[in-house]
Amino acid sequence: MGKFLVKKTNAGVKFDLKAGNGEVIATSEVYTSEKSCLNGVESVRKNAPVAPIENQTVEGFAKEKCPKFQVYTDKAGEFRFRLLARNGQNIAHSEGYKKIDSCYNGIESVKKNAPESPVTKDYE
Repeated sequence: MGKFLVKKTNAGVKFDLKAGNGEVIATSEVYTSEKSCLNGVESVRKNAPVAPIENQTVEGFAKEKCPKFQVYTDKAGEFRFRLLARNGQNIAHSEGYKKIDSCYNGIESVKKNAPESPVTKDYE
């Protein structure tokens, strides 16, 4: 089973969703408060399992309604995904992947792990 790891940064609070093997599969933006960060965790739990995938790397891609995962290529030419909530806000994003199949595997891991993963903090 995965876990959400909430941690403080110099600018606020963020979370990482880690798979059962400890690998980070999605990261949040930095929130101004712990409460906002935990709301972000709940949004990922609720939206990830039902979100369709919008692959923006293909010409003429079909636009999906939010919530959705967007697959795109970054400036380095790597594949990434971001999870958008119902309101279109970016609630989590991935690292860069060399292969699109690996990016899709990351999305499936988020869909599988997010709903049941407990929240832990690296501070008290």
